Amino acid sequence: MKLDADLIVTADYVLKMDREQTVIENGAIAVKDKKIIGVGTEEEIAGKYSPARTIGGTGKAAFPGLVNTHTHAAMVYFRGLADDLPLDIWLREHIWPAEEKWLSDEFVFDAVELACLEMLKAGVTLFNDMYFFSDAVGRATKKTGMRAVLGAGIIDLPSKVAGTTAEYLENAERFINAWAGDELISTAIAPHALYTCAPENMARAKKLAERYNVPVHIHLSETEWEAGEIRKQYGRTPVELLASTGFLDERIIAAHCVWLTDREIEILAETGVGVAHCIESNLKLAAGIAPVHKMLKAGVKVAFGTDGAASNNDMNILSEMSTAAKVHKAVSGDPTALTAKQAMLMATRQGAEILGLGDITGSIEEGKAADIVIADLTKPHLTPMYDVYSHIVYSMKSSDIETVIVNGRVVVDCGELTTADESEIIRKAVYWGGKISPRNAF
Repeated sequence: MKLDADLIVTADYVLKMDREQTVIENGAIAVKDKKIIGVGTEEEIAGKYSPARTIGGTGKAAFPGLVNTHTHAAMVYFRGLADDLPLDIWLREHIWPAEEKWLSDEFVFDAVELACLEMLKAGVTLFNDMYFFSDAVGRATKKTGMRAVLGAGIIDLPSKVAGTTAEYLENAERFINAWAGDELISTAIAPHALYTCAPENMARAKKLAERYNVPVHIHLSETEWEAGEIRKQYGRTPVELLASTGFLDERIIAAHCVWLTDREIEILAETGVGVAHCIESNLKLAAGIAPVHKMLKAGVKVAFGTDGAASNNDMNILSEMSTAAKVHKAVSGDPTALTAKQAMLMATRQGAEILGLGDITGSIEEGKAADIVIADLTKPHLTPMYDVYSHIVYSMKSSDIETVIVNGRVVVDCGELTTADESEIIRKAVYWGGKISPRNAF
């Protein structure tokens, strides 16, 4: 007698992204009660399960949802507002003034809906965010059916959400308590960076995170200026400074890590810090190229992030994988420096592990949440097929993503969002864009 299943996904290739990085040809995945209950060949799964619905089919690849380990989702409304500028000028003269003028609960909610729509349609099922108005980020993310780790932002400067560090921390604590136990939304503390959050306030944020057992999400050594400024102020490099206070451990998610010494790389490996590699943002802002090849060889856990769409200018992890795999070959002089299989691992299981969700998502294995992407392989740029990893990393586009499942729910079906009105999300984005237009913004 067959077992009931809510859904069966079939595909020419099922990439499990387990420890062996198994690929099952003519494979299938059985889903019930939001979880994966069976993975095998299509024949094996068909013989064991009776589904309410079957999706996928010939000419498809199925793989775990992609993971964006560093972004500022609401900044999607500032996409293209200020481009071709150094980071310091970009932030201080354009982005921070725009945030001061426009940020509100309504703005953030509407912007995050657009960001989630963009990410889901590009196969991203989980993102790690750092921003303000965190409750609005959570509500918008939840509405679209996406999974996220949401960090309550903390800086040493007054803003629309808080006037003092103590107030930022109180807001963060309220946010953590409000979303405790949610199926899709996890929380984090997000002190911005050492140049905007003094070491003693970093320590206060870490203490709060430890009390609630949540991750800490920071920017670290993004620019040469930042690394030099911290060394000038404190007599130590950024990583050495944080290490000296006991701040660094496996619950830290450090974005960028571009300007690292060899000793700093060793410290990151020793302490288990996870690194969010945002290569396209780093390239666009001329921040530099993170020493990912060295980090990986040293045993540092590295995954991909897009950063915000104001500095990228998209939220496409497929693109990050492709760019990173090519650039690191060139800068290292080693064509094997970052292989397609390594890149795919960083974009899925390793990303989930860095965010503390490796037991829940990141691979297609029995007992894990059904966070699954189905891509159409019957495109000119994906034909003929020799190596599915190579095609996904070097050739696949977001437009090839056909179906996206999060927590067992089909949230993108035949390329269309099922959880919210796409046209309304776009309408609101156009409305806000008209208000924010540079001729009105400042």
